[in-house]
Amino acid sequence: MLGTHNNKHLGLVLGFMFFLLCSVNAQEKQQSSIDLVSYLKSLETHYDIKFSYIDEDLDGLTIVVPENLNSIEEILRYIKDTFRIEIEKLNERYYTLSKNNRVNICGIVLDNFADNTVMGATVEVLGTDTAKITDKNGAFSLENIPRDASLQIRYLGFVTKYVKVESLLQQNGCPKILLATYYEQLDEVFVYKYLTSGIIKETDASITLNTAEFGILPGLIEPDILQTVQALPGIKSIDETVSDINVRGGTNDQNLMLWNGIKMYQSGHFFGLISAFNPYQTDKVTVYKNGTPANFGDGVSSVIQMETGNTITESFKGGGGFNLISGDLYAEVPVTNNLGIQFSARRSATDFLRTPTYKQFINRAFQDSEITLQNNNTVDDEFIRDEDFFFYDFSGKILYDLNDGHKIRLSAIHIKNNLKFEETNVSANETNVSLLKQDNISVGGQLQSNWTDRFSTYLNVYYSRYNLDAQNIFANQVQQLFQNNQVTENALKFDTNYILTDEFSWNNGYQYIETGIANATVINEPDFNSEIKGVIRTHAPYSQINYNSPGNKFIGKIGARFNFVENLDTFKKLLIEPRVNLNFKLANYLRAEVLGEFKSQTTNQIIDLEQNFLGIEKRRWILSNDNTLPVTKSKQGSVGINYEKNNFYVGVEGFYKNVDGISTSTQGFQNPHQFSGEIGSYDVQGIELLINKKGDNYSTWLSYAYNKNEFTFDSIVPQSFPNNLDIRHTVTFASTYTYKDLKLSIGLNYRTGKPFTEPVEGDEGLDQGYYPPRINYQSPNSSRLPEYFRADASAIYNFQLSRRIRANAGLSILNFTNRKNTLNKYYRVNEDDEIETVENISLGITPNVSFRVSF
Repeated sequence: MLGTHNNKHLGLVLGFMFFLLCSVNAQEKQQSSIDLVSYLKSLETHYDIKFSYIDEDLDGLTIVVPENLNSIEEILRYIKDTFRIEIEKLNERYYTLSKNNRVNICGIVLDNFADNTVMGATVEVLGTDTAKITDKNGAFSLENIPRDASLQIRYLGFVTKYVKVESLLQQNGCPKILLATYYEQLDEVFVYKYLTSGIIKETDASITLNTAEFGILPGLIEPDILQTVQALPGIKSIDETVSDINVRGGTNDQNLMLWNGIKMYQSGHFFGLISAFNPYQTDKVTVYKNGTPANFGDGVSSVIQMETGNTITESFKGGGGFNLISGDLYAEVPVTNNLGIQFSARRSATDFLRTPTYKQFINRAFQDSEITLQNNNTVDDEFIRDEDFFFYDFSGKILYDLNDGHKIRLSAIHIKNNLKFEETNVSANETNVSLLKQDNISVGGQLQSNWTDRFSTYLNVYYSRYNLDAQNIFANQVQQLFQNNQVTENALKFDTNYILTDEFSWNNGYQYIETGIANATVINEPDFNSEIKGVIRTHAPYSQINYNSPGNKFIGKIGARFNFVENLDTFKKLLIEPRVNLNFKLANYLRAEVLGEFKSQTTNQIIDLEQNFLGIEKRRWILSNDNTLPVTKSKQGSVGINYEKNNFYVGVEGFYKNVDGISTSTQGFQNPHQFSGEIGSYDVQGIELLINKKGDNYSTWLSYAYNKNEFTFDSIVPQSFPNNLDIRHTVTFASTYTYKDLKLSIGLNYRTGKPFTEPVEGDEGLDQGYYPPRINYQSPNSSRLPEYFRADASAIYNFQLSRRIRANAGLSILNFTNRKNTLNKYYRVNEDDEIETVENISLGITPNVSFRVSF
């Protein structure tokens, strides 16, 4: 009984194992792939049909046929889709199969973690001219390409990958293609990031500011472009404005200021206390102090190039905010995949809101009415003042991509200042009225073309118009003075760049500029009418060779610009301007640079000082005429050394600059030579030092600049004397600190006083032999103002209002010690034939707050 029972169970186990083995075997047979040719022969037998084909087309192909295919039509459709084989039915029994040698494929390019799509990768069909760029999803598609071809897929930062078309055909849908990250060990870091985030010193010694990444600087809660550049060594404003930026001892009109390739003749609001360019639409700012590329002309002191965003965003971006002076908004709108719009707008609240910041600014602008006599007695007359002031600016840009290689950009900007200022002398019962309007309207277009991987071109055209209207109504409308200054400029620039080898590239181009300037003056009593017009045309071909050695051990740019300058009334000139920019490795972490340039400019600003506009300095543009004002020319050379290791940077640079062809009327003289128009030159010798230590959440820096800046005028005694901008020593110490979402910054600024000219002491200071009497001055610029010291601080806190909306609040305090720094000092004769002393005092303690949102 026991044996029978065990045999019965053994039989059941053996039967179950046999059934399981058969099932597995059947499943393996069903899922295993078979040779396609063998499978076609089985179909011929089963369905009584015949296939005609070339053996080579089907050799090596295997197939796994799904179980759910029940008819010959479904089976043949599956074979066609799987192998991209053309199948034609000749009749009810005969079929032909042929391999299609031209196919359509698609794919998706991802990084090696299969996580992020790679947009902008190049997919090239080797052996053909066919290539595509992956879209924002990393996808691409190619039509009618050889079946036996291979694809080359490459993108910066990834290892180039090669894929056979046939392998993609054997995968369903659009297969994923993974790129491996390319790792390269760098010898050293030689692009220096210093001061605060978003400020970089490039290998050509230029400084770039990325406003989107901008951190914080002392006294700034917004990335004001022209305030920010003054944090750089060798750049400052002696009168604390953005409309009078002094680069290595030069005047503001000696800076070439470009916005999207358009020369700007107005740069500030509120008499230069605020930049006129919206930093939230500006994407990049580049500053050249020396070694300027040959494609830039004009501006013997510097180039400040501002560029707005140049790519079409994938989604809507925008923001806005306000501070105690103005409010603004900006947006970037993608209309289609190849069309985008950018715009920004800002307007002051100064005509209806009087904030503490506004009061400090207005006092700074109109303080010259505070007068003392030479014997330091205050003028007893009582004055009542009233002002009505506002400003606004608007800029826009249209971005249109014709295709991957050709892009059109259209830009426009409008800047406006409007002032009405009344001053009433209560004692004399006399009212003077001053009106001032400034307008700058500019439009431009650019065509950027990449013809091949090695050859590209850039075409820029623009029209710019600047207009200044000033009207003074004196002594209860008895006398009226009207002045107008208008600048009209048309320009074209065509630039080409050809990559000769991996080391050499060649830049060539041509620029045409036509500048017309008109100055009109009308006085009713005595009757006087004057209008001066002029036009200068400049044809400027240029060429530059660029070299970059393997490993970046040596980087060089050598070029020249040829300016054919023609004043339609007076002269024609050819000016040859060589440019040199060399950067080379001395040792690990240590590099040197040698820079040099010749430059010239044909436009300058005459400075009409306080005597004719109630204390408001007014500048008027004029053209060189080779007589009363020659073409201004400069020569500059510099040598510098830069060291950086472990986020510690030290840079030192020595330079010499000579500028010839200047006039006393363009240099801000406030002595007998102010209106004489003497022609001369100035020489600057200087050293600039920057030490910067950065950590993960802090940055501290110390900068020092030494300048010896001297005028030379053959017709003035003495012939050589200190420049009006001769600031011998300048020191800045600042630090920033970030704690989570809070940014803090504090800074100290010190400089020696600027030169000025005092009257002769005693009664001899006033020459009564003239009518009206004249002031007898001591030797030009033989006195100096007291030292300048200012301490600033700022704080910015970032936070989220919602998942998409970010916000920040800021607080800044300029001159928080409330030190009264004398910026300027000059003298004039009043109606009682007495010498008056007028002092310009710096901004007092000036708070400002801001609130901004972005999305």
